[in-house]
Amino acid sequence: MEVIASFQVDHTDLKPGIYISRQDSFGDTTFTTYDIRMTAPNHEPAVNCAALHTIEHLVATYLRNREGWKQNIIYWGPMGCLTGNYLIVNGAYSCEEIRQLMIEAFTFVSEYEGEVPGTTAATCGNYLMHDLPMAKWEARRYISRLKNEFCSEYPGLARPTLDGGMTFFDA
Repeated sequence: MEVIASFQVDHTDLKPGIYISRQDSFGDTTFTTYDIRMTAPNHEPAVNCAALHTIEHLVATYLRNREGWKQNIIYWGPMGCLTGNYLIVNGAYSCEEIRQLMIEAFTFVSEYEGEVPGTTAATCGNYLMHDLPMAKWEARRYISRLKNEFCSEYPGLARPTLDGGMTFFDA
């Protein structure tokens, strides 16, 4: 069985940042998957489950309400390894454009007050697993990283381009 591209990334060398994980084209439409990496895998603790769950709810709410973006947001959700999130959008944006959007979204999380949207038994499958104070801490930490240690290319990964070629990234 072929190993998928995301499992070919050297996670021992991966730093927090924003990476283009893949681009898929369907007719004239391009969908881009971004790796929103919050922690350095295998070098730092993963994000606490309850905090990441709260970040998921707040950032999804922010993105799906953000003028100029909401019509292009396909998906926002956590990685199984708990080191970040995936963002899938309709279109092809630079990591810098997504960086600015993530700074805005994580600022929203860091400043959020009140009841987190979708955290009742009727609106969430695990409504008791939320931690707003820790989500705010993680958001502030990630904003600092995006401003100071921004990374945008996977280290040492060849990945297909939309025109069928290959691009090799070696940070």
